Amino acid sequence: MLNAKSLLDSLTGGLGQATGGQGAKGLTGKAKDTWNNQSALGKGAIAGGLLGVLLTRGGRRLLGTGVRVGGAALIGGLAYKAYEDWKAGKAAGAEGGPVSLPAPEGTEFLPADPVAADDLATRILQAMIAAAKADGHVTPDERARIDAQLPNLGLGAEATALIAAELDAPLDVGRVAALARTEREATELYAASLLVVDENAPAEKGYLAMLAARLGLDPALVDHLHAKAAQLA
Repeated sequence: MLNAKSLLDSLTGGLGQATGGQGAKGLTGKAKDTWNNQSALGKGAIAGGLLGVLLTRGGRRLLGTGVRVGGAALIGGLAYKAYEDWKAGKAAGAEGGPVSLPAPEGTEFLPADPVAADDLATRILQAMIAAAKADGHVTPDERARIDAQLPNLGLGAEATALIAAELDAPLDVGRVAALARTEREATELYAASLLVVDENAPAEKGYLAMLAARLGLDPALVDHLHAKAAQLA
């Protein structure tokens, strides 16, 4: 059975392990080394190497230095904080300094029910992989490396199939937007996408703009999400 929440946590947690605690900031060198030297670290780090291949040109804040929570909690906390501040009418970026993320367990952002949590995590993973492809850097060579490693990660048949299917799927912002069923879920899917791209790169910036529009997100809410993400760096 696919446990998408565990997969999401292991991918991002492995990324932190693969980069010596530097998170996405250390991707370019150390994640590649991990990818090529599996025996040095455990399965989580190898999975982090897989995510590293997808994020080598973006995602520098996915796990900022000092962030020690799983991927589901990080994304959920960021989306929850941005959403609540937006609802309260606060100005984006008003806090300044490092953002303190809440732990939104039991909310729509981080469901307590295992089935609901797994379902949401599955859709978050789909959105993240789509966003990682937005700059077109998953070349045939990189895809071949991923395909060669997927069977060795011990992720299970369903997880492996999910990752492969998303890598194969044409980049379709409308399909990603349709994964959101509520405004809160739309906020979280955008947050997940934002954390895996370089928002200043033209292709990825354009992708985020289209995604926000298709998700129907208020521009002020989008500003809150970007401000909170910037505070993770």
